[in-house]
Amino acid sequence: MDEKGLEDAAILLMSMGEEEAAEVFRHLEPKEVQLLGETMAKLKTVKQERIESVLERFSKESSELGVLVADTDEYVKAVLRKALGEDKANLLIDRIIQGSDITGIESLKWMDPVSVAELLRNEHPQIVAAILVHLDPDQASGVLKAFSDRHRNEVMIRIATLDGIQPSALKDLNEVLSRVLAGGSQIRKSSLGGVKPAAEIINLMGSSVETSILDYIREADGDLAQKIMDNMFTFDDLIKLDDKGFQTMLKEVQTESLIIALKGASPEIREKVFKNMSSRAAETLREDLESRGPVKLSEVEAEQKEMLKIVRRLADEGQIVLSSGGDDDYV
Repeated sequence: MDEKGLEDAAILLMSMGEEEAAEVFRHLEPKEVQLLGETMAKLKTVKQERIESVLERFSKESSELGVLVADTDEYVKAVLRKALGEDKANLLIDRIIQGSDITGIESLKWMDPVSVAELLRNEHPQIVAAILVHLDPDQASGVLKAFSDRHRNEVMIRIATLDGIQPSALKDLNEVLSRVLAGGSQIRKSSLGGVKPAAEIINLMGSSVETSILDYIREADGDLAQKIMDNMFTFDDLIKLDDKGFQTMLKEVQTESLIIALKGASPEIREKVFKNMSSRAAETLREDLESRGPVKLSEVEAEQKEMLKIVRRLADEGQIVLSSGGDDDYV
């Protein structure tokens, strides 16, 4: 979601009242809660015209308030506590309002990747690997990007060779992590680690880092590197989606994101996009691409990663089938 979209969502939530806003928060992911909470905390006053525009967009009636709430900090605290409970809310409140650090294995999911990297930087690669497989692939990739090349590669090869995790393996990090993991015996050993999670994390790290990691793993174990590559699905692999799957994906991608992603795409990918749109929409997109000036590579890669996340979600939901670099399809 872009900055304007976040602000619109924040305005809507702050116009709903604590109870209704809390109900919305209960259905959001940690990263979404954090982004919306930070945006709400920054909004002190909003022009009445914009409030009315947002409310009209979501088919809601508008009140005559120019100031949404008297104290946005207290509002954010109250909403988060109602939505998440005291423990989870407190993990986010300090970061959103005061910016203080937090610790604990569960709290890692509510932290930004750089903060997680700082917490884990001096830990043994095996411990780091055991922790990162508990995080979403995009968060884990962000953590690894903050490491040195050597540390990153050593962690990545351990993730790829993990054959499940015993909860006790995580208890060496520190006393806080041990306490949070006290009930970790319920973790299913077979569900964590392995080639596929490694491939998903590498997918989200950008081409230069991806190449470095795969080269390192290939030197240590050529067969393992090939297995990882066989499970990877890159932006260029979008060409392998059938037309129905491609159209399903395009419905989920915002036009602005698509334009930026296509600035760094191959001609084949661009043509596949145009082919799976109406002629009018394709012509408009062509014009937008031609008129758009230079875009930073980091922005292009970021939007391409967002598209890959959409593809993986659709695959997990069974709406599309992915074909990787290997012989087998996977979902």
